[in-house]
Amino acid sequence: MPGQENMTDVTVIRGNVYERLSHVIDPEIGRSVTDLGMIVAIDVAPSHSTEGVRAPGRFDVTVHVELTVPGCPLTQTIQDRIDEAVASYPGLELVPHIEVGAMDADKLTGLVSSLKAERRENPFNKPGIKTRIFAIASGKGGVGKSSVSANLAATFSALGYDTAAIDADIYGFSLPGLFGVHSQPTNLNGMLMPVTAWGVKLISIGMFAGADRAILWRGPRLQRSLEQFLSDVWWGQPDVLLLDLAPGTGDMAISVAQALPNAELVVVTTPQPSASDVAVRSGLVALQVPLKVRGVVENMSYFDHAGERLRIFGEGGGTRVSDRLTDALGYDVPLLASLPLEPDIREVGESGRPAVLDSDGSLADTPLASSFTALARRLIG
Repeated sequence: MPGQENMTDVTVIRGNVYERLSHVIDPEIGRSVTDLGMIVAIDVAPSHSTEGVRAPGRFDVTVHVELTVPGCPLTQTIQDRIDEAVASYPGLELVPHIEVGAMDADKLTGLVSSLKAERRENPFNKPGIKTRIFAIASGKGGVGKSSVSANLAATFSALGYDTAAIDADIYGFSLPGLFGVHSQPTNLNGMLMPVTAWGVKLISIGMFAGADRAILWRGPRLQRSLEQFLSDVWWGQPDVLLLDLAPGTGDMAISVAQALPNAELVVVTTPQPSASDVAVRSGLVALQVPLKVRGVVENMSYFDHAGERLRIFGEGGGTRVSDRLTDALGYDVPLLASLPLEPDIREVGESGRPAVLDSDGSLADTPLASSFTALARRLIG
């Protein structure tokens, strides 16, 4: 029959394009666009010139996409990935055209219900969970705990780990500013998509309306905030989850121990005795709750200037904390890293980019980035 060969070509192309789209991952949910039901139709037709002459080996491919919500912030990213999957089809020249719509309420409800049923409450307490969880703690404010959390998360991501971070410092949240985040999480019928910045999936109370007001939560309400961050946010299955805790040994540390008994505590201190003495108390919380202290990070340990290493804040604080926690807890609590004092941490961090990264998101070629890389590798090892 005339045209049957073309129809066979079109049918084969349509099936192959769909298979290629099964490898296009929604950047928020972490599933393929085909698994999520976002590809509703694929139209394939031979391309013709403006004079109506068919162009051999060239086809127009129109992909009809339904996004989870109208105006999805990652619409362009999804479109670019679909374009690439279609345009890189081997052996033929496929010209991609994308028609974008949004799921209706019933379809979205069904998708969210299936995701929630699969996840079931706190996803990080399932047997066999692969995620390594590090809770970053300090005895007092001002030691750079949040900067350590942000740069460590960015380092893990740049090293190729699927990385998530929760700003569990409800009172003094700072991760949104350190990552340059000014948007809110996408809400899919009550399930939140974390905001991704510099490769890290983030959630913070600072991303929500009214977050600039003073927060006076305690007890059950504070614990519920962490539970919501864990169970009402679609995290997927990250390799690493970091929690930036509030300073001290208050309610949030206890909530973390209850919600994430597999978390490992990393205590941040500075060299001077006043900071290290208080830091010990944040590690000793492990005597009251089932948390293992993974180790100690000494921040602002030294400053290299004109070939001379200056110990501006003294020295030995990290070692003191390590030794005292090892004695008190009965197992080795090592000094994991001594991080340099770098003006870039403040200057670059305040611009919304973790200081360990270059502007393209790769790890910078600096002593600071090298220190964080060694720390990340030691933690994950």
